[in-house]
Amino acid sequence: MEDEVVLIRDGFVAEIVLNRPAKLNAVTPAMAARLQELCRALDADADVRAVLIRGAGGKAFSAGSDLNALAGYSSAWAFRNRVEYATAVRDMRKPVVAALRGWVLGGGAETALSADIRVMGRGARLGFPEVQRGWVGGGGASQLLPRLVGYGQAMKLLLTGDPIEAAEAHRLGIVEYLVDDDQVEAEARRLCTRLAGFSPVAVEAVKASVRMAMASTLAAGLRYENEMNTLCFAAGDHMEGIRAFQEKREASFRQ
Repeated sequence: MEDEVVLIRDGFVAEIVLNRPAKLNAVTPAMAARLQELCRALDADADVRAVLIRGAGGKAFSAGSDLNALAGYSSAWAFRNRVEYATAVRDMRKPVVAALRGWVLGGGAETALSADIRVMGRGARLGFPEVQRGWVGGGGASQLLPRLVGYGQAMKLLLTGDPIEAAEAHRLGIVEYLVDDDQVEAEARRLCTRLAGFSPVAVEAVKASVRMAMASTLAAGLRYENEMNTLCFAAGDHMEGIRAFQEKREASFRQ
């Protein structure tokens, strides 16, 4: 039996593959636990600078949580204490790029929202159908979506549960790159490779600063940003950036 969550490494880039294509990469509790384990390990690995997450096959990034598995929790308390796989992705300090093809639904859509940058194929469709099943998504949609698209558009998507096409997701600002379906993985890998070439300290500082902006006042965020900038200078990578500029070459950050 093939692993249902696969790790592929290429230089400074790690690729996580949800590998259950016959079930539209629906996530089981075992897959969630493995995904959490990988995210934590990759976050602690100095040889990883960027992470790509995608689904196997062309039919879906992920249709979200496996509904049969959801029905198998012994109690609401057991469900409450489950491993939340979108949160595992969201908690990573390193940049995460989601490569989205086919269906991106429910917890799959929340996992995509938990990434930092999304690359979507033109034939993909994205939706949050939880309300149609009788619950609210538990992976962050109600909190992340309004921050991306505003209250009204978020309510339209979350209250109706109706999926939208890739072009509409791009227009709303849910996804940053819209490409042909057969170019999704290549574009996502290209982007990860580029991010991995920057100073890892600077990249993580940017992510931390922007996340702080989403959770704090402007004054607190500005102070935090300055502290992150000071951290970058303390790490010393800025000197390589300055030398590369002076010498008219690409910077090489080895830290």
